[in-house]
Amino acid sequence: MAVQTPVIDMDKLNAFLGQVVGELGATVNAGLIVLGDRLGLYKAMAQAGPLSSSELAEKTGTAERYVREWLNAQAAGGFVTYDAATQRYELPAEHAMALANEDSPAFVCGAFELATATLKSEPEIEAAFRSGAGYGWHQHDPGVATGCERFFRPGYNANLVSSWIPALEGVEAKLQVGAKVADVGCGLGASTRLMAQAYPRSRFTGFDYHGESIELARQKAKAAGLQDRTRFDVAPAAAFPGNDYDLIAMFDSLHDMGDPVGAARHVRQALAPDGTWLIVEPAAGERPEQNFNPVGRAYYGFSTFLCTPGSLSQDVGLALGAQAGEARIRDVATAGGFTRFRRVAETPFNLVYEARP
Repeated sequence: MAVQTPVIDMDKLNAFLGQVVGELGATVNAGLIVLGDRLGLYKAMAQAGPLSSSELAEKTGTAERYVREWLNAQAAGGFVTYDAATQRYELPAEHAMALANEDSPAFVCGAFELATATLKSEPEIEAAFRSGAGYGWHQHDPGVATGCERFFRPGYNANLVSSWIPALEGVEAKLQVGAKVADVGCGLGASTRLMAQAYPRSRFTGFDYHGESIELARQKAKAAGLQDRTRFDVAPAAAFPGNDYDLIAMFDSLHDMGDPVGAARHVRQALAPDGTWLIVEPAAGERPEQNFNPVGRAYYGFSTFLCTPGSLSQDVGLALGAQAGEARIRDVATAGGFTRFRRVAETPFNLVYEARP
């Protein structure tokens, strides 16, 4: 039987190759963004007006020849502008919000710190593809933990206290007078600190299985002067200590757990009778094709390297993945003994749920 050779549409091929070249430049630029962040190049350019490569090198204590090449790469990618007549480069104010201002809700450098650190595990994830084994978050480069906090923190800064907590039934009033709160899967504690700063009469405990993250969370809370109302302990999601919590929160962590249903059951037991479980998860549609967009693409990519192997490294290994979607999260909550579940808020990057007994 003759095998038919597919007819190649050269226009489609060339269009795809153009897309691939863009991918190549973007891949390398991820590392250049991290360099610009760590070396203070973006911060030095913010509100500085047009600068030559020599002026930027002098401001940052870096070598001009490297800075010139970096600037040209940034200009070629549209991250900075270039005036050929003056041979000067400028970081637009809008780009500075994303690249130089850590307090901005648009800050993105943490995402690239996370991405470049994540890719260091490529040999191990390749082996996991062949074996089906898991690979824990704690096994990754330390930049995964620090980058993850910087990646999610802008969204939490912009939404957690201003809209997500107020959307929960009766929770904000409890926090204002004094509530007992657990932040499970807290990582470096960005979400814990935000809540503690906003509600000084309440007490917050952050739990995470990763000891190094917990130690950093303690240091950050102390530096912020929040040690009187926060504490951080190493504990798994399905066995953290304490009971009668008014609020238990999980920020972008439920889908990473090997046994999310077991964690849900434990949350149900640890809550006060009128307590609330706040679940923040990556934005996702119910079907894969609903997530075939730039946000879904990023989340599927991170999930392949981080979330799915992380869950598979634990007992049960349900491997929900970062694009689990509302129905699967609802199923987890229901299996854990919760009778009320609703979506209370959403952003382009997150879906926010409330579960109650």
